[in-house]
Amino acid sequence: MSVPIALTIAGSDSAGGAGIQADLKTFAALGVYGASVLTALTAQNTNGVFAVHEVPAEFIAAQMDAVFSDLAVSAVKIGMLGSAAAIAAVAAGLRRHRARNVVLDTVMTASAGGKLLHGDALDALRALIAQARLVTPNLPEAATLTGAEEARDEAEMYAQAQKLLALGGGAVLIKGGHGSGSESVDILVEGASRMRFATPRIQTRNTHGTGCTLAAAIAAGLAKNLSLADAVRQAKAFVTAALEAADRLEIGTGSGPVHHFHKWW
Repeated sequence: MSVPIALTIAGSDSAGGAGIQADLKTFAALGVYGASVLTALTAQNTNGVFAVHEVPAEFIAAQMDAVFSDLAVSAVKIGMLGSAAAIAAVAAGLRRHRARNVVLDTVMTASAGGKLLHGDALDALRALIAQARLVTPNLPEAATLTGAEEARDEAEMYAQAQKLLALGGGAVLIKGGHGSGSESVDILVEGASRMRFATPRIQTRNTHGTGCTLAAAIAAGLAKNLSLADAVRQAKAFVTAALEAADRLEIGTGSGPVHHFHKWW
């Protein structure tokens, strides 16, 4: 039985709600086989990140070589990278193995609190955008990457997406989950094309791992040969349903995870 394969390159969340763990759950829920390359180990729970142990760049490269030399990877989701050295190792590995359908989630902080990207790694992260088919910053990340104030409306989101496109990536999805209003609006910009994806804003404190889950779901769609727009549409629907079901879970005392397996239990 041939199944689509997606690779996640990201950090480990010891509480299981974000990072590698969220990505693999998302791949499985959407019918895609998941492989993984760890960039960091975190000691975290639903209340915050308490320690980070970074994986050496050479070992990140070794993991990538092992996976790509044996598995037919159809899509790659990139999350937490942490350091400029890690970013350089990933960038070289993507080139070395001619990786395709790369979805770059520009992780800078954990939703439960805690910095996940060194300040001196920002330029390296900007450079990595050129190797991505899609980059998926939230509002604070887009502002940091473009050196602008956080977007207050869709026009400003679109303007920042255009600035990010100028860095060489294939497309930009600016996520509006950190915004306000009754709807959560994401803006997808690819070339001259602009698409708006809006869903009702879900009232729940259990939002841990939403960014990881969305990017992984998009990568899963691309691994199944969906168009970019359809992959985003599928991913947005999956995350919305996972958020709607999140309060069925009682995980931790802080910002709990979304419910990746809401269809089954």
